[in-house]
Amino acid sequence: MTSTPVPPASQPARSASQVLADAIAQVQRVIVGQEHMVEQLMVALLAKGHCLLEGVPGTAKTLAVRSFATVVGGEFARIQFTPDLVPSDIVGTRIYSASRETFDTQLGPVFVNFVLADEINRAPAKVQSAMLEIMAEKQVSIGGHTYPAKDPFIVIATQNPIESEGVYPLPEAQRDRFLLKVDVDYPRGNEEFEILRRMSVKAPEPRPVLNPSLVIDLQNRASQVFVHNLVAEYIVRLVLATRNPADFGMPDLANVISIGCSSRATLGLVAASRALALIHGRDYVLPTDVQAIARDVMAHRIVLTFDAVADNVAAGQVVDRIVAMVPPPTPVWNQQQGTGSAPRS
Repeated sequence: MTSTPVPPASQPARSASQVLADAIAQVQRVIVGQEHMVEQLMVALLAKGHCLLEGVPGTAKTLAVRSFATVVGGEFARIQFTPDLVPSDIVGTRIYSASRETFDTQLGPVFVNFVLADEINRAPAKVQSAMLEIMAEKQVSIGGHTYPAKDPFIVIATQNPIESEGVYPLPEAQRDRFLLKVDVDYPRGNEEFEILRRMSVKAPEPRPVLNPSLVIDLQNRASQVFVHNLVAEYIVRLVLATRNPADFGMPDLANVISIGCSSRATLGLVAASRALALIHGRDYVLPTDVQAIARDVMAHRIVLTFDAVADNVAAGQVVDRIVAMVPPPTPVWNQQQGTGSAPRS
């Protein structure tokens, strides 16, 4: 079986991938395993999106975000979400100054480049609403004035799937604001042994590789990665298959999916695919890039029916089925050239 030839990546894409590979390697000096989670954090950063990490306690979610923020550079803040949190605790408030007889605005901890929202599902609805504005609009309104967020700005949130007491599940509208939702699993046996060996002594520390201005430049490069019309149509078909699965040969999913993916999923698939292509040193998107990030972009945007939830059907399984059933684009060969020629774009 011969592989399909592809045009070589441009030099800017290669140099960017080398920098990104160095940054990812620095994070993995601290984090054992969890390669998928670390790569998806970089994808979210390059795609200018937010990331939600879900996993049981002790799987290095918070440590990964702290290490990632150190490597990327910029200002970092960690907010521990609790049931008694109020919006002013995160976005800021107005404080009366008796000496000047006026109100001063004190901005909250969200005015940094990287916000770690730890256990975000433990906060009540008012706090979730305040987070929704800063995540969606990248601004905060305090006392009739609007304060823009820093650039770059990304929210990386964690949540515990097994906690039941004092938990407020994220509403669909807020889950839709997260570009990616990554499921963080337990480490494998050999990784557990490496964690014991590496972290039982003085833990390694990552060194900064990027800075805010370089991150903005890399984000601009990612937005310029080429997406062919056939790949764009493939992305649209994947999203449409969540809304009308019967039209794509999956009538059984009509009783499983209650609400399909929104248009944010379409835009998210494009942005995340571009970022993944840049990480891999390419200035064009392949269908395999879309397939690699489809589960993390689409699964948390699908609302399952009550019967599907009762039958323990996972949204990730539904996305895997859709990716398997919707055919990707195939290369079109130029018949006037030999069989060893490159495919037509």
